[in-house]
Amino acid sequence: MFGMVSKTNAFLRPLPALCAVCLVLFVAPFALADIRAAQDAMEAGDFETSYRELLPAAQSGNATAEELIGIHYAMGLGRERDDERAFDWYLRAAIKGHPGAQSGVGWYYEIGRGMPGPDLVRAYAWYVLSALGGDPDAAISQEEVIKKMNAEEIERGNRLVDDYKPHLFPNRR
Repeated sequence: MFGMVSKTNAFLRPLPALCAVCLVLFVAPFALADIRAAQDAMEAGDFETSYRELLPAAQSGNATAEELIGIHYAMGLGRERDDERAFDWYLRAAIKGHPGAQSGVGWYYEIGRGMPGPDLVRAYAWYVLSALGGDPDAAISQEEVIKKMNAEEIERGNRLVDDYKPHLFPNRR
């Protein structure tokens, strides 16, 4: 009997992973369609629809939706502008590796909007990470912020980049 339970358990062990794969294959296209519809609504100026479509995906951890919710708050699109909430949504997406959100986080740190003040070290680090992730504008932002920094601040920024890189880019050295 114990041998039978063991074999059954061995058979059932991969089941959660299989269910997750099925969810990704069958649900993800619908989630992407909702995000595309929300982006279309944003471009058409229908910010209420866009926000309403994005929020469930953002709350479920979709980095693209999180970044777009951040834009809603940062620019006051269909919501009252709220820099703290914008930064928070950008940060959620940035930590998941979204290059646009990483640039957004860098910009908030550079400007210091909604914060006690600018933090050029963190701005630099997020711009570098964003550039590594493929955001073409991040390198320009990085060059601009470097002009405001001294060598010690750049070195501190590089240490932050080194701390984040294994998490954000696990397959790169």
